[in-house]
Amino acid sequence: MTPDGLTCFPSARAAKPTADALAAAIEAQGLTVFARVDHAAGAAAVGMQLRPTEVVMFGNATGGTPLMQEVQTAGIDLPLKLLVFEDAAGKTWIAYNEPEWIAARHGVTSAAGPIAAMSALLATLARTGETASAQSS
Repeated sequence: MTPDGLTCFPSARAAKPTADALAAAIEAQGLTVFARVDHAAGAAAVGMQLRPTEVVMFGNATGGTPLMQEVQTAGIDLPLKLLVFEDAAGKTWIAYNEPEWIAARHGVTSAAGPIAAMSALLATLARTGETASAQSS
């Protein structure tokens, strides 16, 4: 079951190569990768186990600022993020929050252009991970 507002794409690659390909594709789009958060490494550092799970945070001010200009709380969901994770069956997935869901969550109503651009970008980037069909909710 996919949570509301989340889109998941399967990847044909393992988690690390998928995250690496996404980071390269983000930079090739002229965007900035602000951080890569390796949750599995964090878990290992405190003696816990977690299947591969990494968040790639990225964007640029041109995309997110219009949402925050209207409703600053949208900043909690920005910059954009792609989650790469391996499920219990060993399948790698790419997930992201739908920009339309982010806008609705915060009551943003006047940033249709940037929201549409973010949606198209996220779908394009997710397909970079050698993806197949999407699951949306």
